[in-house]
Amino acid sequence: METSSSTNRRRFLATAGLVGLGVTAAAPKQAVASRVEPMSKRWNELAESIDVLVVGGGPAGIGAALGAARKGAKTLLIENHAFFGGVGAWCLGMPINQVRPGGKPRSQVHELLIERLAAYGDQAVRFGDHQLWCNVEYLKVAVLDALDQVGCKYLVDTRAVDSAVEENRVVGVVVATKQGLATIRARTVVDCTGDADVAFFAGAETMKESGSLSPITLCLNLTHVTQEQVRRAKIGEIAKRARSKYPLIPPDWGLGTVSHSHSFYINHAGTRNLGQFDATDPVERSEAECLSRRQIVQMSQAMREFGGEELKEIELIGAGPQMGVRETRRVKGMYVLTEQDALDGRKFDDVIAWRSGFLDIGFVRFQQMKIHDVPYRAILPEKLDGLLVAGRCISATHVAAAAGKSMGNCMATGHAAGVAAAIAAARKRLPRDLAVREVQDALRGDGVDLTRGGESQEGLTDRG
Repeated sequence: METSSSTNRRRFLATAGLVGLGVTAAAPKQAVASRVEPMSKRWNELAESIDVLVVGGGPAGIGAALGAARKGAKTLLIENHAFFGGVGAWCLGMPINQVRPGGKPRSQVHELLIERLAAYGDQAVRFGDHQLWCNVEYLKVAVLDALDQVGCKYLVDTRAVDSAVEENRVVGVVVATKQGLATIRARTVVDCTGDADVAFFAGAETMKESGSLSPITLCLNLTHVTQEQVRRAKIGEIAKRARSKYPLIPPDWGLGTVSHSHSFYINHAGTRNLGQFDATDPVERSEAECLSRRQIVQMSQAMREFGGEELKEIELIGAGPQMGVRETRRVKGMYVLTEQDALDGRKFDDVIAWRSGFLDIGFVRFQQMKIHDVPYRAILPEKLDGLLVAGRCISATHVAAAAGKSMGNCMATGHAAGVAAAIAAARKRLPRDLAVREVQDALRGDGVDLTRGGESQEGLTDRG
């Protein structure tokens, strides 16, 4: 396992002239000032006096933003893409798992998003035992509806490029915008970037399993084929016949229907057989993105040429705006969740969420586990103040991270982090100084059952 911090990063940014606006670095002020336009009045009104800043608008960030805003905190959610939803949106219809385990509501925050989706009808969403299949265009708007309903402010096309740190406390983030760099300050910050960007930029210790990272996948959509044709087609045999002509295709894949049932998505093994790619390394990420673009074209061609009569007319109609990344950095927290915690269904006195589904190291290992608690200590960086983390970058080992990456679980840890951040802001206290019981009581008030740890999932057969 590799651990790291951002010591050298600031030196690089200073040399490149990319740090400024209140962040501690050696960039000449005049060099930065010449490139940064004054921010607009509307920006200043939006970004002033923020209680809770949530960075990253995937399932964890959505949960954090809704959770914080519902508690009355002035909350701002920022996202570097042009829409919210994260992997739930850019993976083009794959199920959003573990949002209703056993078909039962998980929290008022989860249900708020589900209600906004369901308001658009069957075209928007269909329900499974624990998951949602969404038309992602409706999902993107339903997230906006939910944020508006709770009074949460938001910005898209706003990328966090550094953290503002004062006396070992994260006090905001530096963002890149079309008007240049700007600093957004907040009483409490929640890192929901998936890659622990805010924590890493701030110098927190992070963990990463170089050499055994889960594979990266670029999802794709296809049409001009029926469900009956897909059932008859021998998808599992296509790769064997087509590999000599199309060497980038994965060993196998399946076609799943999105909510409206007239097109299909493929979530596959991606880069598993193409090498190890670290999505936090700029060069490796670029390689993986470009290889993945070639890969989905080869997969589509392979189905047309080697899929027989059933698939000869199948058409590629879209691919995600970026790859789906299963694993990169995780924050080293005050407690590190382990594989055994997941297998045993461990409970903790400071529980603030729970994770259900399967221990699933994408297309590498798939194993039954028990519902297990997430302690408050696992969303607190070990040595850095003013920051909470949520989603797939919480404090966990390589295997334990795979036990909780389902989107409903990420939304749950986000919900908990958002509630804790709102309480910390209201009390003018650091997150690590909160009474965990107050956070737990607030979560129970939001409909979270904190007694689920230890439950068996023997009857669960659908992928988590």
